[in-house]
Amino acid sequence: MVKGMQLARFSLLLGFCLFLAGCSLQQAPEPRYISPEVAGFDDEKLQQLTEIAEEAGSSSIVLMHEGQIVYSYGDIFEKHTIHSIRKSMLNSIFGIYVERGMIDLDATIDSLDLDDIHGLSELEKSATVRQLLQARSGIYHPSAATSAGMLRNIPERNSVEPGTQYVYNNWDFNVAGAIFEQQTGLSIYKAFLEEIAKPIGMRQYQGDYVTYQEGDELGEYEADGFYMHEPELSKYPDYHFRMSAYDMALYGQLYLNGGMWNGEQIIPQGWIEESTTSYSVTNPYMDFGYGYLWNVINPNEERATKSFYHTGVGVHMLAVYPGSDFVFVHRVQTEEGVEFNQQNLYRLIGAMFSAKD
Repeated sequence: MVKGMQLARFSLLLGFCLFLAGCSLQQAPEPRYISPEVAGFDDEKLQQLTEIAEEAGSSSIVLMHEGQIVYSYGDIFEKHTIHSIRKSMLNSIFGIYVERGMIDLDATIDSLDLDDIHGLSELEKSATVRQLLQARSGIYHPSAATSAGMLRNIPERNSVEPGTQYVYNNWDFNVAGAIFEQQTGLSIYKAFLEEIAKPIGMRQYQGDYVTYQEGDELGEYEADGFYMHEPELSKYPDYHFRMSAYDMALYGQLYLNGGMWNGEQIIPQGWIEESTTSYSVTNPYMDFGYGYLWNVINPNEERATKSFYHTGVGVHMLAVYPGSDFVFVHRVQTEEGVEFNQQNLYRLIGAMFSAKD
């Protein structure tokens, strides 16, 4: 009799656990699709994207309209590193916690009691959090994940007043991430999971992360992000995200919606407007600028509305086009060393707009 009751209880508990597991799996809605014609695209012309992607070595592409997939190429659910697009991922959670009063954009490096291994001068410590987000801090201390291209453009330390010059510099971006964690007590990855990924129904991103030191063998990993420390350069690591093209497209759609998702304001709309306002001119010939952790395509004679985007190593891209009402994501399997000519990304963008009715 006792064994029978124990078996019944075990069966009930097992069933309840399976039910909870099933609920967890069902949290992310299934992807939705829309015909190109309904979304205002020419289906035949969209096939040019496939031809270019196959020739160039793209791993995946998503074109999204109103949260629905208009066009896709490759495995849009495969995760890999998004490189510098990590900065635009930080933007959302930063804005949420600015709105909650936990981060002050006008706080200085000094007031936040921040320093680095080679020391910061009084001039450098006068830079503000806002200037970090704008890449206008004037702090050119060595940093993790600094590419050769970045190094070529970084001025001498203490040669630029904070807030006076745009320099794309990973010290600013890495420290912005560190400030977020210091002021909120949360990891970037877990905050992104709870504030963004879950509410909008991301399918692959689960907030799992690991920590590496420069020189560690990365091997095979399935984490959604990783901190990379380069302690000989800086005490602040860079924070890499690994995401699927589909989850990135949902993120772009959230911004296209003005931060709204299913009737809920996820990101403050004012923050999105502030973040995608150009504070620096980055390309005067194309009317491009930089906001807070987003590149901005400014309106001009050829385009009535602004758009915004970020790229990763020049070949990954997340772009939001409010005037045309769609989101574009392009991925390359750079984790496996796949090479991709940046000119082919421009070809893809051109083909995409050619297909827009």
